[in-house]
Amino acid sequence: MRYFYSPDTCALAGHIALAEAGHEPELIKVDVFTRTINEPGDYNNVNPKGYVPLLEFDDGRKLTENVAILRWISKNSERFSKSPPDDDRLTETLAFISSEIQKPFVFSFFLPGDEAKKDLSEMVAGRFAYLTQVHDKKFLLGNDFSVADAFLYVMLRWARMVNMEVSTRLLEYRDTIEQLPSVQRALQEEGLAT
Repeated sequence: MRYFYSPDTCALAGHIALAEAGHEPELIKVDVFTRTINEPGDYNNVNPKGYVPLLEFDDGRKLTENVAILRWISKNSERFSKSPPDDDRLTETLAFISSEIQKPFVFSFFLPGDEAKKDLSEMVAGRFAYLTQVHDKKFLLGNDFSVADAFLYVMLRWARMVNMEVSTRLLEYRDTIEQLPSVQRALQEEGLAT
């Protein structure tokens, strides 16, 4: 199995989930700006979409998109299958994080114009506020860490990078997630600081 990532992108969520699940993929670092990989070649030849993450199985099958990869990890790991979240709830949560938090964040990183960035930041902050209201357990989907927690953790890292204000509750949640061995391992493997 090979996992294609770029440091501190949304692919960090899959990296964390793979580590938590005990999977040991070969990690392939992608330069998302030049679309090149460590080994000679054009990343577009591996993934025509040109972005990360990508999970490649030993039989050559490839899976892209965070929601799909995280669901696969959740369903194909003894660690996560011990107390699996409701599949519909997991899918709903992953889709919400992907479309309502990640996408506006990405646009705000690359769109020109301070007004657009301000509007997108306010949108993301509103989504974090919503999660603060509905998040009443130790983790997003209950009392056990799930792949959705890995994804939200990455979004909270991004909020810290842009000095976005989030609730104390989400800051404490982020700090709890950050202490997990799987998170520390993924951060170290990507060369990232906490």
